[in-house]
Amino acid sequence: MFRKLLMLALLAAIVGFAIFWWLTRPNVLTGPQANLPAGDVARGEQMFWTSGCASCHAAPKASGDAKRVLAGGVEFKTPFGTFRAPNISPSVEAGIGGWSDLEFANAMLRGVSPQGEHYYPAFPFTQYARMTSQDIADLWAYLKTVPASDNVVADHDIGFPFNVRRGLGLWKLLYLDPSPVVDVGNDPVLLRGRYLVEGPAHCGACHTPRNPIGGMDKSRWLAGGVSPEGNERIPNITPSDKGIGGWSHADIVNALETGFTPEFDSFGSSMADVVENMAKLPKSDLEAMAAYLKAIQPIEDN
Repeated sequence: MFRKLLMLALLAAIVGFAIFWWLTRPNVLTGPQANLPAGDVARGEQMFWTSGCASCHAAPKASGDAKRVLAGGVEFKTPFGTFRAPNISPSVEAGIGGWSDLEFANAMLRGVSPQGEHYYPAFPFTQYARMTSQDIADLWAYLKTVPASDNVVADHDIGFPFNVRRGLGLWKLLYLDPSPVVDVGNDPVLLRGRYLVEGPAHCGACHTPRNPIGGMDKSRWLAGGVSPEGNERIPNITPSDKGIGGWSHADIVNALETGFTPEFDSFGSSMADVVENMAKLPKSDLEAMAAYLKAIQPIEDN
C-alpha cells in the first residue's frame, strides 16, 4: 500500500512538473508576426527617445551625447533584489550587436531573450508589447547606429524564489496583456496618446501601483504609488483633485516639454530624464499624450 501511494505521489509530481514546464514556456513570435518590416533610422531615433532607452541603459550619470552610448550598468534596488540594466549597444560581445531581427522583436514584444529565457519585468516589455512592428523595426534600425561599448554588466542580484526565471512564465500569464487599458473611442488624437502613454513611453510602469508580486493594479491606472525601487512616492497623474485635474491641456504639454509644473515647481528624480526625452518628440505627440491624460478616469489617492 505504501509503495502504491509513493508511486502515485511520484506520478503526481511528474505530471505537476510537466504542467508547470508547459505553462511557463517562453511564448515567442511565430509566422508572419515574426517578420519585421524594413526599419527607418530617423523614425527610430524618435522612438528611442519616446521609449526612454537612454534613461536606463546609458552609463550611470551619463549626459549629452554620452547618453547614446548604451553601456548599461544602472542599478535598480527593489524588494525583489537588485536589477542591473544590460548593455544594449551594438557590441557583438557585450551588447546586442549579434542579435537577429526576430530576437530583438521577441525581447521587446514577448520579454524573451535570445537564449529563450524570460526577462524580468524590470524591463518594461509589458508596455512595449503594445508597440507596432514598424516602431519596433525603426527602433532596431536606430540602435544599430549608436556607438558600441564593450562594457560587461554584472548579472542581477536576485534571491530565491525570484531567481528561478522559469516561474516568470506564470507571471506573464497574469500580467503580459498587450490589449489597451483605456477605451478612448475612435478619436485619432486620443488613440495616438493612448498608444504612446500605454506603450512605448510606458508611463504606467512607474505611475501605476503594483501588487506584492509586481503586477500592475490596472483598476488604479496611473493613480501613483510607491516607486518600483521603494524609495519614493510616484505621483498620481490622473485628472483627479489629487492628481493633475487642475492642469490644463497646455499645462501638461508644457510640463512634458520643460519639466515645470503650473506652480513653477520642477520635476526631479527620474522624471527629469523623462522630460529630457519627451522634449525631443514632436509637439503633436506631446499634445496627444496630454489629451489622453485629460480623458482617462480620475482616481483619488488611497
